[in-house]
Amino acid sequence: MTTVSPTTPQPAEPAESIAVPPFAVISGAQVQQALHGREQQLTDLVEATYRLHGDGHSVNPPSYFLRFPDRPSARIIALPASIGGEMRVDGLKWISSFPANVASGIPRASAVLILNDHDTGYPFACLESSIISASRTAASAALAADRLSRDRERPARIGFFGTGLIARYIHTFLAGTGWSFEQIGVYDSAPESAAGFRTYLEQSRAKAGITVHHSPEQLIRCSDLVVFATIAGKPHITEASWFGHHPLVLHISLRDLAPEILLGSANFVDDIEHCLKAETSPHLAERLSGGRRFLTGTLDDVLTGRISVPTDRTVIFSPFGLGVLDLAVGKYVYDEVARSGRLNIVEDFFHELRRYG
Repeated sequence: MTTVSPTTPQPAEPAESIAVPPFAVISGAQVQQALHGREQQLTDLVEATYRLHGDGHSVNPPSYFLRFPDRPSARIIALPASIGGEMRVDGLKWISSFPANVASGIPRASAVLILNDHDTGYPFACLESSIISASRTAASAALAADRLSRDRERPARIGFFGTGLIARYIHTFLAGTGWSFEQIGVYDSAPESAAGFRTYLEQSRAKAGITVHHSPEQLIRCSDLVVFATIAGKPHITEASWFGHHPLVLHISLRDLAPEILLGSANFVDDIEHCLKAETSPHLAERLSGGRRFLTGTLDDVLTGRISVPTDRTVIFSPFGLGVLDLAVGKYVYDEVARSGRLNIVEDFFHELRRYG
């Protein structure tokens, strides 16, 4: 019989067996099929993700901006993130914005999303992500429009300032979550884009009067709900008097409004630290005012009832766009495609799996 002294190292318990996950590539067509007609589900998912983030069950580091001296209008942004709770997924969105693409007839933005396995860290999927990004942005906008207007008369006149892909998705998500309007206003600095958006609205059978406005002032004064979805790099709307009727403003593009307009309004963001950087309008307002007291709160503060929304002031929602939202929607897409049995697995994507050959 072998005697084991108390100091003799004991055999370690066998580690729980884990395996390298298969790696899948999910195309834009598959993403669109998984998300089509799911506006309410995705808006609910975005709300749940905001709540997880607000409760501290996420890691959402600052986004990293890759800029180019020879292409000053272009950028590529990395958004790493991790979600806990039942979602348990990590990952990275890598999204480019090249405004010059539009003149060549291709979209400004392109993106991929990498999902990483919670237990091994291995990437298990690469998804086309421009559709995911647009969908999570639109779902966030629809959620904010609903929750920030509950204590005021529901907006009946909406105005879209900027008429690209994001504006189209926001309209789709508003319609898909029960919104209808008496009037839809449209303005774009490129008349052909405004005309194209009007055609889209007509084809979508929007039951509203559609007006293409010829000035920013007309659009803003004629709208109870204003959606900014532009590619503006610095503020270009400076007249606070245009907002005298106290509309609800979805400031999706973040850099349209002069900081003075924010300082005279009630301001909500998705995440304070993320939003107050990179020369956004809230960042400029912080600089101008010397602090953050102009911020009323976050959308999560409204969702949880910690803060009420003023009814006697212009209300502005400025979302920086959180990587956790991309992860949540991307994981939803992955699960839907997996359930359909149509995952495109790349065999032997991870090849060196033996430590010593």
